[in-house]
Amino acid sequence: MSEPEIAAKQPITVTLEPGSYWWCACGRSKNQPFCDGSHAGTAFEPTEITVTSRGEYYLCACKRTKTPPYCDGSHENL
Repeated sequence: MSEPEIAAKQPITVTLEPGSYWWCACGRSKNQPFCDGSHAGTAFEPTEITVTSRGEYYLCACKRTKTPPYCDGSHENL
């Protein structure tokens, strides 16, 4: 499997309300860090995020995290 595209080399900070969201895993979305369907035709699928309380979240944009969709600092090794 090929590597996903790197959307950015730092996490994207978002404030989310309770609900479901789809995190882009391919790096192609123009709506980072969320999926816009740009993964069509690739081996990548978005990851569903279920938020239960309003808060600030650090979502991975380099797409190399070992804890998707959350940033784990992997971007520091790029």
